[in-house]
Amino acid sequence: MSSTTLITTPSISTTNYASLSPPSQSTTTTTTTTTKHRHPPPTDGLAFLIDKSKTTHQLLQIHASLIRRGLDHHPILNFKLQRSYSSLGRLDYSVALFERTHNPNVFFYTATIHSHAMNNLHEQAFHYYVQMLTQGIEPNEFTFSAILKSCPLKPGKTLHSQALKFGFDSNTYVRTALVDVYARGGDVACAQQLFDTMPEKSLVSLTAMITCYAKHGDVGNARLLFDEMLERDVVCWNVIIDGYAQHGRPNEALGLFRQMLSAKVKPNEVTLVSVLSACGQLGALESGRWVHSYIDNNGVQLNVHLGTALVDMYSKCGGLEEARLVFDKMKYKDVIAWNSMIFGYAMHGFSQDALQLFSSMCRMGLRPTDITFIGVLSACANAGLISEGWGFFHSMKDEYKIEPKIEHHGCMVNLLGRAGHLQEAYELVKKMKIDPDPILWGTLLGACRLHGNVGLGEEIVEFLVGRNLATSGTYILLSNIYAAVGNWDGVARMRTMMKDNGVWKEPGCSSIEVNNRVHEFLAGDSKHPKCKEIYMMLEEMNGWLKAHGYTPATETVLHDIRESEKGRSLEVHSEKLAIAFGLISTQPGTTIKIVKNLRVCSDCHAVTKLISRITGRKIVVRDRNRFHHFVNGSCSCGDYW
Repeated sequence: MSSTTLITTPSISTTNYASLSPPSQSTTTTTTTTTKHRHPPPTDGLAFLIDKSKTTHQLLQIHASLIRRGLDHHPILNFKLQRSYSSLGRLDYSVALFERTHNPNVFFYTATIHSHAMNNLHEQAFHYYVQMLTQGIEPNEFTFSAILKSCPLKPGKTLHSQALKFGFDSNTYVRTALVDVYARGGDVACAQQLFDTMPEKSLVSLTAMITCYAKHGDVGNARLLFDEMLERDVVCWNVIIDGYAQHGRPNEALGLFRQMLSAKVKPNEVTLVSVLSACGQLGALESGRWVHSYIDNNGVQLNVHLGTALVDMYSKCGGLEEARLVFDKMKYKDVIAWNSMIFGYAMHGFSQDALQLFSSMCRMGLRPTDITFIGVLSACANAGLISEGWGFFHSMKDEYKIEPKIEHHGCMVNLLGRAGHLQEAYELVKKMKIDPDPILWGTLLGACRLHGNVGLGEEIVEFLVGRNLATSGTYILLSNIYAAVGNWDGVARMRTMMKDNGVWKEPGCSSIEVNNRVHEFLAGDSKHPKCKEIYMMLEEMNGWLKAHGYTPATETVLHDIRESEKGRSLEVHSEKLAIAFGLISTQPGTTIKIVKNLRVCSDCHAVTKLISRITGRKIVVRDRNRFHHFVNGSCSCGDYW
């Protein structure tokens, strides 16, 4: 029977099916009575048509024809209809058919359980599983592998005991599903035990175990398993790349992406989002542009997820104009996309642009989230907009019914502290309904260091130590406060406490991307292959600076050493080494982009302004707090950072 005949059959109207009204029992009985003495019509063609149906409308027409021919209760056709309705997103139609099935067997139950599990309706899936047992129908291995799909840990443990009871726990599919349940639930030990005792490890089980390690930060063990795999699909590549990207190892993520391409495995949207995240962390603009061109040249659809990832990457890599071009090109923008662009403007110090974008978003009817307000308050902090910041902070709860979280309080403390309103910031912290975290206290102590308020700094540290809330950063910041005012006894006391408590200070590190390779420098670094050329350029830079009246800001050196030694230590700060490398490795006039892991010091800030004027180069520096765009002797931050 041709598909055309079925689709144009006029005997049964499909209109009723649009509102989910499968045939009543009386209709079915009548139809069956009129056809029971005939030879049963062939069903192979009908089964084929059901499997090939691409739309609900086609299925409804085929279903109508089955009713007319008395085949609506045929077990195979009914089963295929249920499964096809579910796969096309009409779980309601599928369930209605199941409920009208006479004496459904384990296959019908398994199909229904699978449909609900795939739609994350785990309680309903579990309900049908219990109903099946109540009817005296024993599950099979497919039932367990179906119900365990995306199952939460607690019910997963119950199902594990059921799999043991029915003897299916050693089945490869069931064991793989159980490994996935424990892995996603965070029970690494149980996942590992199940995985180790599997007689045969499939690609899916290996991927599940790699996922378990990588989402819990054990990238090393994840990589060991990955390297042992004889077969790798795009899913396992995605898991390991994302694991590196999400746990602070973006260089390795990019390296794996290159290996993936060399292995002729085609990346998908998930791959590209992870790789763009890695590019953003590194500030690797050239690599990010290459990924963007790959998207364009390979016909990858620029949906909201990929578009947002590109906006985020360009913003973090210093390509703010390119970020806005992508943002404007996106046909559909959700609140996450708007948030990403607002954050981009905020981190670059273009605060008014961020606030205007926020207003545009609200005018379009999009409701801001708590994340939106972090971006808006950060924009206010970077420009010292105190009254505007308080206005947004209060409107969160009053207008948008969003309870300010610790991150929003942190933005306000940063805004008030940098503007010199230290006591007001301290009072805000003490009045918080939620306990301040080390980051918030660190922000307040950083403001004390910036404004040389030793008294308040000591009061805060005493408060933290008395309540066992002091961290490594607490001692480091107070040490810096003492050093800034020349209290070397206080510095020595803090350094002793740091040593006694095993506290270490994070070293300054700057990176620069040249020819798609990221080069990293520590202060005084001498390990780079072009070390000799870099230090020769440093000497040349020092000559330029002296000729323009530069005097080293030795007060920023937090060590009790001679002035001449302080000057030499400033000369080899990591960002200056990166700038020198950029000058000898790129064409004249090329923008130099640098990423610094710590806040840029005032001496490096002053030097970079001068170098931008002397060389005619634009220099973009992303430090821990924000972006600085140095052009012709000026910085976008207006010396407020």
